[in-house]
Amino acid sequence: MRATLLEDVGKIALREFPDPVVQRPTDAVVRVTASCICGSDLHPYRGKTPSVFPKRIGHEFVGVVEDIGDQVGTVRPGDVVVAPFLISCGACRYCRAGLQTSCENGSVWGTDDGSGARSDACQGDLIRAPLADGTLVRVGTELPDALLPDVLALSDVMGTGHHAAVSAGVGPGSTVVVVGDGAVGLCAVLAARRLGAERVVAMSRTPSRQKLAAEFGATDIVAGRGAEGIAQVLELLGDGADAVLECVGSQESLEQAAAVAHPGGRLGCVGAPLGNLPLGPLFMKNVRLAGGVAPVRAYLPELLADVLAGRVRPGRIFDLELPLDEVAEGYRAMDERRAIKVLLRP
Repeated sequence: MRATLLEDVGKIALREFPDPVVQRPTDAVVRVTASCICGSDLHPYRGKTPSVFPKRIGHEFVGVVEDIGDQVGTVRPGDVVVAPFLISCGACRYCRAGLQTSCENGSVWGTDDGSGARSDACQGDLIRAPLADGTLVRVGTELPDALLPDVLALSDVMGTGHHAAVSAGVGPGSTVVVVGDGAVGLCAVLAARRLGAERVVAMSRTPSRQKLAAEFGATDIVAGRGAEGIAQVLELLGDGADAVLECVGSQESLEQAAAVAHPGGRLGCVGAPLGNLPLGPLFMKNVRLAGGVAPVRAYLPELLADVLAGRVRPGRIFDLELPLDEVAEGYRAMDERRAIKVLLRP
């Protein structure tokens, strides 16, 4: 099988590895039909996070089950499945509480699965999925190609955008500001409207992303950043928003998000934190803070039902599709902001 390997900072290669097989009775082997590149994959690619090279990479996929262990009961060979970006058992106290990202038996794709065996990362031809019953979500026995990008988006970015909206208490009639115009931020716009938000301000300065934000339901676009952007939001909303969805994690975006929440408002933070929250302003305004790593597995059944029914189409975030052979170009395109999110087909 072929799989993506991050060999060093800025160096992505497609290498050959042994085909995975069932190693534990709770495993499934899945043939990947589509995977993608995440904004968080760019952190080690850019050298922004500590990494040990070389490393397998990728944590989002849709595929077809080829083999299962003796203890797997929720999927069968031939089933189309989608998986969240973390592996979880589905049985521990945190999984039962809907916090699969804190699973007591969980692990990260492409690392030790907790039993001493290394799982596969997701940008490749095949993948061994540990703890299949707790991790994989059955889509059906077939999936129309037109819906494949929408289902793939549920593996991370749509679930993460939804988590931002849920954490910030978005509901019918809410006024929302979304900070960040990457795939998660754009999905947060879609999630906010899905939950009934009346007004959604998307902060974006890129025309193509502004257009998609509007298609996803943004009622206002603010192109300014920093003090200028804050002033533009406050001019639109008066004293600020009911809910602010922070989908970047940089120091500037965190400060911007804190500044545009009105007193007593709510802040949902899902951007991987590379900066520090301005706790002083949040404290003085009694802004409620929630968020964190999105428990996508908990949200998948609900969101999948809406995708299969045609009620939401998050797959439009994929503005570049490439064969797996061209994965290095996909990373370059996202690194240079020539693409919002890249879909890879083996």
